[in-house]
Amino acid sequence: MGEMQADEQPIPGPGSGIRRVIAVGNQKGGVGKTTTTVNVSAAIAEMGYRVLVIDLDPQGNATTGLGVNARSLEHTAYDVLMDKVPLDDAVAATSVRNLFVLPATIDLAGAEIELVPAIARESKLRNAIDKSEGWDYIFIDCPPSLGLLNINALCAATEILVPIQCEYYALEGVGQLLRNVQLIQQSLNADLVVSLVVMTMYDARTKLSDQVVAEVREHFGDKVCKTVVPRNVRLSESPSYGQPIITFDPIGRGAVAYREVAKEVVQHAPNRLG
Repeated sequence: MGEMQADEQPIPGPGSGIRRVIAVGNQKGGVGKTTTTVNVSAAIAEMGYRVLVIDLDPQGNATTGLGVNARSLEHTAYDVLMDKVPLDDAVAATSVRNLFVLPATIDLAGAEIELVPAIARESKLRNAIDKSEGWDYIFIDCPPSLGLLNINALCAATEILVPIQCEYYALEGVGQLLRNVQLIQQSLNADLVVSLVVMTMYDARTKLSDQVVAEVREHFGDKVCKTVVPRNVRLSESPSYGQPIITFDPIGRGAVAYREVAKEVVQHAPNRLG
């Protein structure tokens, strides 16, 4: 990590009062968005920070990937967005200490339609988060489409973490995401920044992976994490067991990579954002 430079401030530790709200998003599906949300949040919770994952995808993959059965719960993200319950009343614990989830079910798809006539419909999630306390990190797992759920996520967040897969059409969807971010910055959330890019599904056996990483680094510069996440069977298997990779395969390549990505996220604290 190196010695701290004179103009740098120390990284805030757990319980220091910092609260970072990070949306994890990419308009392109299948890029490892939910995998990144679940595993970065779990690795940061492992460091002692109190972490909340907000599942805003009606498919609920972050919820099931953290071992939570939303159908057995009284409240979900849908109830929070529709002002039926406070956020803290709908949060569920996970098997990882310090890690909690605001679960999603397919009911959330209905919120897209029901929010249309609502007053301040873009700010429902931000208002719910503002009334919630005790979180060091809040990660929002965004749906891939740009509807009201995604707009709520981008209005609530101050940072976006963008997973990009090491595939031929890697930057497809990123351009659209950046245009959407610009629109949100101009009209709804001037504080929003793209803080980090994570390269996922890296295959060291192919030249293509290296070419894609080089292209993305050229495009985003030092916003790209130094750590790349490998294509890994255990990473693919862990959601079906309802566990993040750090508990499912603690010393495997996927867990090692996501712990390193989590360190980079923590080190990239707001006072260091460029």
